[in-house]
Amino acid sequence: MLKKRETFLPYCLPYWDDNELESVQAAIRSNWWSRGPKTGEFEQAFGTFVGGRHAVGVNSCTAALHTALAAKGIGPGDEVITTPMTFCSTANVICHVGATPVFADVRPDTGCIDPAAVARAVTPRTKAVIPVHYAGQPCDMDAIDAIADAHDLFVLEDAAHAVYTTYKGRRIGAKHTVAFSFYATKNLATGEGGMLVTDDAELADRARVFVSHGMSRGAWNRYAKGGSWRYDVEIAGFKYNMTDLQAALGLTQLDRLAYMQERRETYAGLYSDLFRDVRGVRPPVDGGLGRNAWHLYIIRVKKDELDIGRDAFIEELHDYNIGTSVHFIPVHLHPFYREHYGTCEGDFPVAEGIFEEIISLPLYPSMTEEDVRYVAGAVREICARHAK
Repeated sequence: MLKKRETFLPYCLPYWDDNELESVQAAIRSNWWSRGPKTGEFEQAFGTFVGGRHAVGVNSCTAALHTALAAKGIGPGDEVITTPMTFCSTANVICHVGATPVFADVRPDTGCIDPAAVARAVTPRTKAVIPVHYAGQPCDMDAIDAIADAHDLFVLEDAAHAVYTTYKGRRIGAKHTVAFSFYATKNLATGEGGMLVTDDAELADRARVFVSHGMSRGAWNRYAKGGSWRYDVEIAGFKYNMTDLQAALGLTQLDRLAYMQERRETYAGLYSDLFRDVRGVRPPVDGGLGRNAWHLYIIRVKKDELDIGRDAFIEELHDYNIGTSVHFIPVHLHPFYREHYGTCEGDFPVAEGIFEEIISLPLYPSMTEEDVRYVAGAVREICARHAK
């Protein structure tokens, strides 16, 4: 019998030490508290890391997605295909530009969007597709590219989970237009923040204007010596810029990303080893397309092998003082999408079936091996206690 821990193990915590404190203090002392030179430095460093040609720092991955669609001119009358197995922001930004979100079901093994479903969803109104690299696994981008090329579609990758992901040997971000997240739970965290990386120079130029109220490029520097007070508002833009305080955190996190990633991979491997022969749950499946960033470690609870379902399983883990989450409630099941787009239960059976089974377990660099073994031990005990 596993001795239950007395303190709560959070689902996720950011990884930091004095290096992050010192970098933010230096940014504060520089007096650049909003967009400034540190943001430019982080854009350059992150773009180089992922192999992208142009990088635009923003205040969230949502902002990056919205900006990319707006800069591409996608709007009313257009359709954009995406996955229901994602956070609502992926679909919300399609609504924000006035386009119609069209969902395509996912692969049963990885939860990533199914290219065959994408192909079936294309209509004459389709203008773009937003694949999501779910949990850190890469989508089948060659298959998606083939569909996009055949129908002249804009490919916008949602890489909120995929800062360290590779696809067939290249990092996500080295091709297409890609939105990254630096939210507090992400592999590289700045609290809030994101990055739009693109190989399209024209789109990058438009994005830089969009994210600063639509003001002409360089307006961020208007208060510095040599800067000009004169600026032009070229479009009705957004207040989406990254700040130098976020960028200072980002640069420090980027320096240690390889170490943080190694911890994630070690712990994910340990989880999978400990779950290998456990009846009642299934560990994640390797899609075989590239390196998994291991943003999430998701197990699937098999109701046909246990006398409890996913929700009760989560409650029992909480009894062990273990924090969990569920990624995600499929977007088409939320009231807004039901009411405005007529989606309903049964529309995307693969995504719905995955949702009914999944639990995200704690996985982050500041965990210890003892923590991982404790979580795995709790899962094993619950499965043993409720085995059919």
